Amino acid sequence: MKKVLGYFRKEMMLTLSLLAAALALIITPPTAELIHDIDWRTLGTLLMMLCVLEGFKRENIFRPLIHLASRLNRMPSMTLFLVFGVFFTSMFVTNDVSLIIFVPLTILLFRGGDKEKYILPVLTMENIAAIRGSMLMPFGSPQNLFLYGQAGVSAWHFMLHMLPLCAFSALLLVGFILFLFRKDLHETIRAETGDAPWSPEGKLRRIVYLALFALIILVIVTRTEYWPWAVGLVLAAILLVDRELLFHVDYVLIITFLCFFVFSSSVASNPQISGVLKKAVAGNEYWWSIGLSQLISNVPATIVLYPFTENFAGLIYGADTAGLCSLIGSLASVINYRMYVRAYPGQGRRFIVVFTLISWAFFLIVVVPGLLLSRWKFF
Repeated sequence: MKKVLGYFRKEMMLTLSLLAAALALIITPPTAELIHDIDWRTLGTLLMMLCVLEGFKRENIFRPLIHLASRLNRMPSMTLFLVFGVFFTSMFVTNDVSLIIFVPLTILLFRGGDKEKYILPVLTMENIAAIRGSMLMPFGSPQNLFLYGQAGVSAWHFMLHMLPLCAFSALLLVGFILFLFRKDLHETIRAETGDAPWSPEGKLRRIVYLALFALIILVIVTRTEYWPWAVGLVLAAILLVDRELLFHVDYVLIITFLCFFVFSSSVASNPQISGVLKKAVAGNEYWWSIGLSQLISNVPATIVLYPFTENFAGLIYGADTAGLCSLIGSLASVINYRMYVRAYPGQGRRFIVVFTLISWAFFLIVVVPGLLLSRWKFF
């Protein structure tokens, strides 16, 4: 029992989602319509992405990026590479996976090069890069994946609306990095990663994972109705090349999504509750998505608020900005924090202080442009 309770304390987002789903089902008993209203496409796509990205990690597919980083010998250039490595990879492999790739590498390089004083500010900027880079693509973050599925617009249309904030954020990140090294833009660093080469026996798995990733992108962009077949194909391919991988997939995230879908559908089907929320949320989607995300994170907040949204742009811009306010605002931020305290036990408070100061400085600059752009009709 202690182990079970300890697990649920550790996975607070899962615990919260289970409680929310249970409460919603008490308020509104389950029906066939509720089950039908669950976004099974998003859940299936998320399952495929998590499986393939776990394969990417196991086979170290991003090794060329890691090797290139170790060859840079100036702090500003290495920091730019690491931060924008997160920024651009988050567009394709989701923001949390990009941090899983680059945060340990950053700690390794800066420790080896005796530059630990820069670790916290750089990790914070990587966190910002993950949140703001991933906003460009429909599959850059779980909330984008969900909202893109609901929007019914083309991938190019989606990217066009996200591009101004994404590009502005990129320029702002460059400014933050230059400010960090303002005293010496030529400061040097020498560090080695000691990364192992690719194993010849893993070649087939690497090819399979890359092919499956291309298939997933095709499924998302084309909105094909044959997505269940794609899910089956991905699972079958993994069973053939590395069935053990399926034991390491983050199923907690999928269950969390499912529970919040149940909560959202139940609340939306209750006339009294949905009426109150619609009046409160409509016209204030931008602030509601930012605010609610500080309580339950931006992914579940997006799922909960979507049925009551009239301004789609306000919801998505707010959800993609919420992670700059606090650790809870984005699951990616929590992952970043976990990796840091694992490397530096007892330093969690210091992480939160630096993270909050830098993230809020960034937030205060981008929050107004986001609000203004939220008036740009998405469709």
